[in-house]
Amino acid sequence: MARPIGTGNISFGLVSIPVKLYATTDHSKSVRFNMLDSSDSTRVKQQYINTNSGEVVERKSMVKGYEFAKGQYVTFTNEEIKAMMERTAPAIAITEFVPLVEVDPIHFTSTYFLGPETGGERAYHLLGEAMLHTGRCALARYAARGKQYLVMIRPFEEGLLMQQMHYHDEIRSFSEVPIEEQGEVQPGELELAIQLIEQIANDEFQPEKYEDEVRARLLDAIQQKIDGAEVVAAIDDAPKAEIIDLMEALKASLGADSIKSAGSKKDGRKPAKKAARKTKTKAKKTATRKKAASG
Repeated sequence: MARPIGTGNISFGLVSIPVKLYATTDHSKSVRFNMLDSSDSTRVKQQYINTNSGEVVERKSMVKGYEFAKGQYVTFTNEEIKAMMERTAPAIAITEFVPLVEVDPIHFTSTYFLGPETGGERAYHLLGEAMLHTGRCALARYAARGKQYLVMIRPFEEGLLMQQMHYHDEIRSFSEVPIEEQGEVQPGELELAIQLIEQIANDEFQPEKYEDEVRARLLDAIQQKIDGAEVVAAIDDAPKAEIIDLMEALKASLGADSIKSAGSKKDGRKPAKKAARKTKTKAKKTATRKKAASG
């Protein structure tokens, strides 16, 4: 049974819904390593060094500073910073409801399950059903750990999900990404690309099909070490193929047989090349018949 990591109240208008927050991810699955002294495998501590004197600085002697220019700082005490922090409050205050499809996933960071507190079950389920029927999600503000967060609440399975979001000014513009003009997409290229997509397409997302293979290898190697075996890693030195011609790369990805099967699957139509040859042959026969008739 999941344990709540916090509590809150979803509020909009005069409605207040008490909820509990639950983690959506299991961090115990992560493989973590500690830094040890290689001479006796004892854990080592991290120290802070004064870059001018080279001496170790104790935590009690440290202050926080903001670098406003190269090598120049303004400093703040913990009390000054604490005074500026947002006070933690239970309110998850909804500001508006927007279409779910209008919120791009690029804004999402952390995700939490929301469960109802005792006495709030009816209002909890009512909010979820209302959002399902309208196709909308809720945008809200939530204060925790001294910060104010923008969050989105949406229906999920039998309940509600809360997704912490980036603020608009935290997301870079895609215009910063250098992309050279490559001209218009050719119809033939587009057709082959669509065939390649359809060849490995699925109508539903099945996350259970995917596994963290690196974590699996690490856990396997750790068990080997525990069992006293030597870990030998296989190195893949296979050269990477260089894509020179896009059409040839698409054809190679599909394979000759795949192109035929993909073409014949669509509405019973034959592959493009075969259909083109048939049309050409038919046109030739028609022209021959017309010539014979006129002669």
